[in-house]
Amino acid sequence: MSGVAAIDCGTNSIRLLIADVVSLDGDEVQVVDADRRMEIVRLGEGVDETGAFSENALERTFDALRGYAEAIEAHGIALGPDTVRMVATSATRDASNRQVFVDGVREIIGVEPEVVTGLEEAELSFVGATVELDAEAADGEINGDFAPPFLVVDIGGGSTEFVLGGLDTDDELVRESLSVNVGCVRMSERHLRSDPPTAEQIEAAIADIDATLDEVEKVVPLGEAGSVVCVAGTATTVAGISLDLPEYDSERIHHTRVLAGDLERITGDLLRSTHAERAEIGVMHPGRVDVIGAGALVLSRVLARTGADHFTASEHDILDGVAWSLIALDEGP
Repeated sequence: MSGVAAIDCGTNSIRLLIADVVSLDGDEVQVVDADRRMEIVRLGEGVDETGAFSENALERTFDALRGYAEAIEAHGIALGPDTVRMVATSATRDASNRQVFVDGVREIIGVEPEVVTGLEEAELSFVGATVELDAEAADGEINGDFAPPFLVVDIGGGSTEFVLGGLDTDDELVRESLSVNVGCVRMSERHLRSDPPTAEQIEAAIADIDATLDEVEKVVPLGEAGSVVCVAGTATTVAGISLDLPEYDSERIHHTRVLAGDLERITGDLLRSTHAERAEIGVMHPGRVDVIGAGALVLSRVLARTGADHFTASEHDILDGVAWSLIALDEGP
């Protein structure tokens, strides 16, 4: 296997990773990015209210997917289940007309999207975010920023996944995980409807998030994390803001440590700012302008609940986990 392609279609964005598989000494392999793309398509726009995908949202998603199919083939990777895997997450689980989405995807890329469960989504995100950290820990090279067990938090548009695991006394990869229906798009549509949101709207969102975290803690012991690793656009955008970057730079953002105090300040600034002011932020993707305040609020409430003094942003997430799953499939048992 020389290359694989992973596609992640969430509530807010659709993302592509084309990766080269490089053989190292022995049986080890390394995944090297060849192309990584993201487009905001808002597939889940209105799903929380209507229960179905809109025609416009579907067409935006299919347009992006056509471009991805061209990129995959241009890299010399044949479209097919041995080398391409597409996962679809929260909005697709919720939509009553999801079969329209599935049929459209199959027609464009020849591979049926896998509507993964919350648990599967969490495990893929965890592998993608921690495979390199577990390797460092096993070699004794781990530092204070990346002490196991790892709590991986994946804040998406419609849901947030929590996974606790890594190297521990039982040598388990994943100890506990849970997916909940709290995300940046869902919270924006449900609560933060003004620009900027009112104090009452923010309080309602906080109450909603905190009530959900009460349920999370019944399953995932958030306070037991040795490291909090946050993936996806909310966390990486906040990290970019904390670095005061003039534009988005994934290499600089990857593994950036964001202190709790800085997160609180950034969250407050985002919630107080207008659409126009948020759009002027150098690292801000245009598709995140409307929902970044809600995403940062979710992130801040999660970090506070863990008791950690910082989180680490990771550019490696479910896409990388999907890519590794294709490699594992190729290697066999």
